[in-house]
Amino acid sequence: MSDPKTADAKNPDEEEELAEGTLLSHLVELRARLLVVAAAVIGVFIVLLPFAKYIFEIVSAPLVAVLPGGQMIATEVASPLLTPFKLTFFVALFIAMPVVLYQVWAFVAPGLYKNEKRFAFPLLASSIVLFYAGISFAYFVVFPLIFGFMTAIAPEGVEVMTDIASYLSFITMIVLAFGLAFEVPVATVLLVWTGLVDAKKLAKARPYVFLMAFVVGMFLTPPDIFSQTLLAVPVYLLYELGIIMSRIFAPKRAGDNEEDAADKAKPGA
Repeated sequence: MSDPKTADAKNPDEEEELAEGTLLSHLVELRARLLVVAAAVIGVFIVLLPFAKYIFEIVSAPLVAVLPGGQMIATEVASPLLTPFKLTFFVALFIAMPVVLYQVWAFVAPGLYKNEKRFAFPLLASSIVLFYAGISFAYFVVFPLIFGFMTAIAPEGVEVMTDIASYLSFITMIVLAFGLAFEVPVATVLLVWTGLVDAKKLAKARPYVFLMAFVVGMFLTPPDIFSQTLLAVPVYLLYELGIIMSRIFAPKRAGDNEEDAADKAKPGA
């Protein structure tokens, strides 16, 4: 018989066992998660479909407010039908994003330790809030500024008349860009969490991140410095927020403790 005291002494050092499964079981679970996501998006879409025209009026309001005559145009025969239909689907996808992100988290959660799960849920909630914050920032701040600027610089004799299909493509790209850009703090925490970098290295990389923010803005926004700045500045500020969050949520590693001790032992530290 084993000594109870010995058994009790081993318990704190025992590694936590993670749930394991076969490849087939993972594929079955992934299929079930994807079905839940599809059902959520389609369900929201069906509910919103009767209000498709009203949704388009709300989304197009920032541009219509600055257009001469307050009207847009449709250059294709099917655009008046298909464009509100597509927009409603995208809105349904954005509304169902919490379900999408939760299903992703629920799929990877069995492979996390308890202490990781404790920090993963706040990150999940933060990612949802930041995604919607990015969309709100694009709609209430970026759209009025961009559309007002674009219509104001139109050459003399040129009447700005935007096609509704082109407008949908434009705002979809901008909204998605800002929604993903606002996930920078979460991505930063995950980088520190996985051990690829630490908060000190992220802090030292500030000048490069500031430059890269404008490079990313150049690819994700229309080709003008105004739009690039509207994306680059929030991205950099969110990077700073990510450094702060990484110091709060990311677990302290043994190597970091040794490095901190070595820094304190240096003369003049």
